[in-house]
Amino acid sequence: MPLGDFDCQPALYGNTLKLRALAASDFEALFLAASDSLIWAGHPASDRYERQVFEAYFAARLASAKALAVIGLESGQIVGMSSYYTPPDQPESIAIGYTFLVRDKWGGDANRELKALMLEHAFKVYDTVYFHIGPANLRSQKALLKIGAGHLYDAELNLSGAPALCKCYGLSKALWLANTKAQQHGVHVP
Repeated sequence: MPLGDFDCQPALYGNTLKLRALAASDFEALFLAASDSLIWAGHPASDRYERQVFEAYFAARLASAKALAVIGLESGQIVGMSSYYTPPDQPESIAIGYTFLVRDKWGGDANRELKALMLEHAFKVYDTVYFHIGPANLRSQKALLKIGAGHLYDAELNLSGAPALCKCYGLSKALWLANTKAQQHGVHVP
């Protein structure tokens, strides 16, 4: 299914997070969230905490009309961003990426809630969701494994204006549903 038929900027609500379409007026709040250099350590764009670098990233995500601001329900503050996009090597598919969260949302349930909201929306239309991670970004690779995604292959893909090696992961709707059901019953599914 072409991405044009899929709502890439839905309003999604979880227990602690709200996702909505990224707006130009979100720049300062999102830059504040992204200005921690440790967020970008291990990421291919390790200097993204610098204002000039972040401005270009923000402009590209805003222009894509596929990016979502991630807002903490309790604080009302922007705590990150994520995006849907078309995988360059799987043009009839959907991917989730360009994701970051502030560090106080790491290691808890926020990443899982964010991914769950986006996955459940995507699974209304697609049977598999893809993710592309830089080879050195071990934190994101581990986070994907925790939600049940599996490493499928490595590829050189142009995701941000220049070809770069990516570790490509996928998660099927069936596996997501099985993992979610198992977790509700306290069972770990590898």
